[in-house]
Amino acid sequence: MVSTKDGDYIKSYILNSTEPTVSVSFGSTELGTKPAPKVAYFSARGPDVRSPWILKPDILAPGYDIIAAWAPNVPFAPIRGGEDYLKTDYAIISGTSMSCPHVGGIAALLKSAHRDWSPSMIRSAMMTTADILDNAEAAGTPLDFGSGHVNPNRAMDPGLVYDVGVKDYMNYLCAMNYTKPQIAVITGESPGSISCEFATLDLNYPSFSVVMNNTNTSIVVFQRVVTNVAAGGSVYRGDLEIPKGMKVVVEPATIRFDEKYSTAAFNVTVEVDLSGIGGVDYVGIKSDYIGNYGYLTWVELNGTHVVRSPIVSVEASPKT
Repeated sequence: MVSTKDGDYIKSYILNSTEPTVSVSFGSTELGTKPAPKVAYFSARGPDVRSPWILKPDILAPGYDIIAAWAPNVPFAPIRGGEDYLKTDYAIISGTSMSCPHVGGIAALLKSAHRDWSPSMIRSAMMTTADILDNAEAAGTPLDFGSGHVNPNRAMDPGLVYDVGVKDYMNYLCAMNYTKPQIAVITGESPGSISCEFATLDLNYPSFSVVMNNTNTSIVVFQRVVTNVAAGGSVYRGDLEIPKGMKVVVEPATIRFDEKYSTAAFNVTVEVDLSGIGGVDYVGIKSDYIGNYGYLTWVELNGTHVVRSPIVSVEASPKT
């Protein structure tokens, strides 16, 4: 299989040579290709139109040109002008259907190592330990890669995690104006047993999404609780990387844990004013400033754990 351009060269060589010859050599793995990893052009970007209060995507994983097992009795590609189909045991596939197995496999490995972790704790571990720079030290934006490119080894020992329970999700659905009968379909409970007394759009998520109003300004207070999953006690300091047009205050700025599975609560107040920057355009991030996103990173004092969460401002009615 060659490109049209290369094919034209080959045909020209054959037609203009009295004794055309060819040699074939097997390719080898190329290391150090830059930039890598890279978000594919066809990968969906954020924010989530239906639920902009949660930053999407969550995370990035390998999903382009992946060699994967293929059902041998299922046609893979047409040949001979579509009269017949190629069948194969393995195929090169791209898309979400390839990145999902990578993340699912990593989640299974984390669950096997930490049997008492909830699905939300596993997701948090992957998100807060992800890589945000490629090997050329260039960054995309959280609307491209979410919290970053998944790093399985670091996710095994995240230090802190953000946990979310069933009731938390029910309160979130309530705040999104789902009816009790609709929520009951999801939870399997009777509508009469569902309470929306504590409805909130502030889910205990390992990211922060500020939904802008029509004046390009917004102030949001996030409430979060983190759980220490490392052995023994620890102390963390909150570090901030904030772009122009955004002010962030973390209270308290230092959190302490006495033992494994102890928790700590904190608030993050985010004030965004993009009026002097020209607003937000989610067809692409504005190029005249770093971007409408930053990071809150909990850094373990006298330790090795680094727990990073993106802070992003999004439009109330984002462009598609």
